[in-house]
Amino acid sequence: MGFFQRLKEGLMKTSNSISNVFKQTTEIDDDFYDELEETLISADMGFETTEKVIDDLREKVEELGIKDASECKELVMKSLRDQMNVPDNAYCFEDAKTVMLIIGVNGVGKTTSIGKLAAQYKNQGRTVLLAAADTFRAGAIDQLRTWAERSGVDLIAHGEGADPSAVVHDAVQAARARKTNITLIDTAGRLHNKKNLMDELAKMRRVISKEYPECYVETLIVLDGSTGQNALEQARQFSTVTEINGIILTKLDGTAKGGIAVAIQSELNVPVKYIGVGEKIDDLQKFDPDEYINALFSDFDLKSDEEILADEYTNKDE
Repeated sequence: MGFFQRLKEGLMKTSNSISNVFKQTTEIDDDFYDELEETLISADMGFETTEKVIDDLREKVEELGIKDASECKELVMKSLRDQMNVPDNAYCFEDAKTVMLIIGVNGVGKTTSIGKLAAQYKNQGRTVLLAAADTFRAGAIDQLRTWAERSGVDLIAHGEGADPSAVVHDAVQAARARKTNITLIDTAGRLHNKKNLMDELAKMRRVISKEYPECYVETLIVLDGSTGQNALEQARQFSTVTEINGIILTKLDGTAKGGIAVAIQSELNVPVKYIGVGEKIDDLQKFDPDEYINALFSDFDLKSDEEILADEYTNKDE
């Protein structure tokens, strides 16, 4: 199954609810707008983003004289695409000597995302170095070491409980000496209300600036798509204490409400750069807004539990 198909399946619940609004309503009236608004908010698109979409749709319907609700679908899709443009220079760091700080709270998939990116960059012919600066979480260093071995890349690590900035210091010195293309730094699961941890993040950036001033610094925050508006709030809080260049949105595998990618990009003006739909290395890929919106608005046949079970037994027999 290709990545786009897995993405469509992951967003199936959201796409079904959105498609039903256009399928079950023909007349464009206040009830239609109210139902569409409620559906988009329920899909974790956020109030601000939804209001932009509804206001834009009302304007276009009046301007173009549209009478049938089914004709509004493409207009809504275009409105969402306009809010999700990924800038042309979003991935320029891939072609520079880059140090990437990967941040986010515990449990969102930071270390796994780093491992997947390392493998992909290595397969693309780039030299990659990993730095185990999450020295607080038990097992984090061993987890990153496993990914380094699996990906065939080098790892800089100290012992558990070591100073994270000391790890970063050694890593950027090694990267500079070896002329490494991309250095990925795994950081501790920081909570926005933990000042000491945020101070540590600022200290890491100072170390990088001092030891490797000519490198490109890229900060990506990893967010769990299944947490919806909590993910948006995490990104908002982190953005108040550090510059964020992009987002890795993970776990879009069926539990997530797909509108969260739109809300994050629209409300924070920070591009989603990678999305993940599973556990395999190639299940984390660059974010394509057009592909994402197409998946979000795909039509699926709604089946009962009995029909789904019947299909599964049929497939097994085959």
